[in-house]
Amino acid sequence: MTAEHILHDRPLAPVRQLANKVPEVTVYFWIIKVLTTGMGETASDLLARTLGPIPAVALGGLALTVSLAVQFTLRRYVAWAYWMAVVMVSVFGTMAADVLHVGLGVPYAVSTPAFLVVLAAVFALWYASERTLSIHTIRTRRREAFYWAAVLATFALGTATGDLTATVGFGYLGSVALFAAGICVPALAHRFGALGAVTAFWTAYVITRPLGASLADWMALSHTRGGLDLGLAPVTLAWTAAIIGFVGYLAVSQRDRGAHTSA
Repeated sequence: MTAEHILHDRPLAPVRQLANKVPEVTVYFWIIKVLTTGMGETASDLLARTLGPIPAVALGGLALTVSLAVQFTLRRYVAWAYWMAVVMVSVFGTMAADVLHVGLGVPYAVSTPAFLVVLAAVFALWYASERTLSIHTIRTRRREAFYWAAVLATFALGTATGDLTATVGFGYLGSVALFAAGICVPALAHRFGALGAVTAFWTAYVITRPLGASLADWMALSHTRGGLDLGLAPVTLAWTAAIIGFVGYLAVSQRDRGAHTSA
């Protein structure tokens, strides 16, 4: 499944054009995306347990700021910089959702629709400004800012959604099955012409978050919580190694650089 141009694709005012700042949507994109969601989930929990919630959030916020600063300084897509930013968004997005629930006592049934409203607002502002939500047109700083705001909102929404399903009876493994089936819906709807490419992409993008996070939680958490009890640190390290391997392959092969990401 790929995202594509939609109508009225030019910005409303003359702006400096960049090469597209995001990768082509291939099978590698989705594999790494799921890996980042799981790694972000367990890394966030590991940092909170090791450092404490407040230092962990501070460190996560600093790492996110630095990674996005690097990403914004580049004039084209660079695999390691882009995916580092996604990883940091994953870690901090998890923390944002967890702070609302654990720190402020907001139920997942409340935070999930709240994050959905935030994401809808980001998309509405993005479209009102740029007349497109296509990831093939991230060629200006303004569009890049909207893109990363949307990515952060999808991670927070996905985290809250996955935690909601895990606590209302599905459990972690049940949540994996639920979201694995759910991600097939936009893919099939787009395949048979019932859903536009841009809508299908962003729907799948949201669902990958609870899919990967639920899978990582199932692997890491204790038997008493329905998991395999492999531990947060081993799962975090294993998923990090997998991310490094796939991103390294893409950096060398450039399989994720098509016409849209060329200068």
